[in-house]
Amino acid sequence: MSPRRFGFIGLGNMGAPMAANVAGAGFDLIVYDKAGTEARAPGGSSAAASLAEVAAVAETVFLSLPDGAATLAVARQIAALANRATKVVVDLSTIGIAAAKEAHAILAGAGVSYADAPVSGGRAGARAATIAVMWAGPAELLESHRGVLDAMAGNVFHLGDDPGQGQAMKLLNNYLSATALAATSEAMVFGLAQGLSLEVMLAVVNVSTGRNTATSDKFPNRIVTGTYDAGFSAALLAKDLRLYLESARAAGAPSVVGGAVAGLWQSADRAMPGGDITHIYDFVRGIAGAGEGGGEAPPP
Repeated sequence: MSPRRFGFIGLGNMGAPMAANVAGAGFDLIVYDKAGTEARAPGGSSAAASLAEVAAVAETVFLSLPDGAATLAVARQIAALANRATKVVVDLSTIGIAAAKEAHAILAGAGVSYADAPVSGGRAGARAATIAVMWAGPAELLESHRGVLDAMAGNVFHLGDDPGQGQAMKLLNNYLSATALAATSEAMVFGLAQGLSLEVMLAVVNVSTGRNTATSDKFPNRIVTGTYDAGFSAALLAKDLRLYLESARAAGAPSVVGGAVAGLWQSADRAMPGGDITHIYDFVRGIAGAGEGGGEAPPP
């Protein structure tokens, strides 16, 4: 049966718009964010004073948290609660394979089901409810949550039953996205050195084989315009790439390109703390304090 009341923990760049879409669709939603709930709670939701207050009334709790440590802390708190209505935790965060498996084990020990279900599509996609959900967990659990997932996402994929499979999918997706953005930045700098304009290069590439999400969206809409507003920090992407590289190496998968890309993003993150991922273009141009052509980075 579908749950009657939902909880949402984490109302940051992605969590706030996702929660807003759930509440806007008419679902009974109670929310909490340790950085301040009242100011972040979307219209139509109830603001809780604590995580325990959410778990006391919500049958399903969604998490949108920055890393594995945060998810594991929340999982332990929920598992330890005596007064708990929560039967399901759906983790929309990007936390890595090992953390997802650990969160599953913690919650399973307390009789709570866990779905490893990271999302992709950026803040714009979260606002528009067009994000992709990468669900790893029982298919019947997914179907019982289909309605609420459709309120926040445009595409919901069932990847398998095992925690960690959703994380693997999300990490390889972010690796590909990070590679495209970094490589496009280098290519554009090369073209500028030959006297080409950004606008012309993008127009040509976008009807040619080099087209990717950086050339079709991030450059024309966020870099050329000077807004630098993809809504995802370089620090979080660097974290995701570390997780990808660790997981690839643990699996014995090739990581030659992955190592170079991860190293570049670690250096970029150090050079532009707090920067949006689109600021990688400035880093590659050598404007962010890394020196001319500042993309050379040691392997992580």
